[in-house]
Amino acid sequence: MTSLTRTATNLSASSTNYDTVAPISMAFALVAIVISVLILTLIISTKQLHTVSHLLTCNTCIASILYCIVQCNNYIYLLFIKWNMSDESCRWRGYFGYTSIVAVIYSYLLQAISRLFFTILSTKYRWIVSFRVHLYLIFIGWIVVFLVPLPAITTKDIYYRQGFLCWVPKRFMLHVIYTIIMYYLLPIVLIIVIYILIYKQVHSHANKNSIVLDQTKRKNLDLTVFRKIMILLSIYVLGAVPSLFYMLTNVELFYSIGIVSVSFTVMIEKFLSLLIDRDIRDVLKKCLFFRTNQVTPIAPK
Repeated sequence: MTSLTRTATNLSASSTNYDTVAPISMAFALVAIVISVLILTLIISTKQLHTVSHLLTCNTCIASILYCIVQCNNYIYLLFIKWNMSDESCRWRGYFGYTSIVAVIYSYLLQAISRLFFTILSTKYRWIVSFRVHLYLIFIGWIVVFLVPLPAITTKDIYYRQGFLCWVPKRFMLHVIYTIIMYYLLPIVLIIVIYILIYKQVHSHANKNSIVLDQTKRKNLDLTVFRKIMILLSIYVLGAVPSLFYMLTNVELFYSIGIVSVSFTVMIEKFLSLLIDRDIRDVLKKCLFFRTNQVTPIAPK
């Protein structure tokens, strides 16, 4: 980048007060990390939670932790490591920033695919709902997670801009459209399509005779689980709405809100994960009840 271009970029630096919004966003991110670690600990330490569904919940928690750590790192660079003006360093921060976003969204897609396996394919292919298959599914998912944001480092669209986070500037419209489609729209559309398929499958069985009543009950349970996935995903996606408004309107206020809203919704999503999942909630209640009701033995005199 020429010095003239660099100067012009610096003069047009974002008016967002990062000294205020970044610490707030980091605080929400740290709380989300604590809750994610709590969920991971409960699942790993409790044998009854060693299920395929909770395996995928652990995967989403790991993705959320990655997101929070990466975003906090980006804010630290923005606020405290201002001397680092390397385009290449900025490009890598942008890549990992986008990777962490993709990791969370696509982790919900994996949960949706798993529900599809259980609801529709498990009748004919019992092996498809095994732990091994889901471990392969998670492995493939992470390969996709690291491949999808590659344009962030294979192009020079991301470069250091004083006062800005390391994202693709709006003037690279083709790249911006790619991020919207591949990071958000495509996985969300696929999840909605899977939801429709599951819904149709469940209700088509419900209209048949009573022989399939037990099977229908099981699939209605799968549908309930899938609805929980959609609720948690919707909360997370809502956090990106202010950023979308900023892209459409160029109003700086939406950009500032977007910085805080994503971390806030990740925190809320992790908190609701504790409340919505009855098995995890029951284990947490038992742990809290056990701690608060322990009786300290009286030592003999």
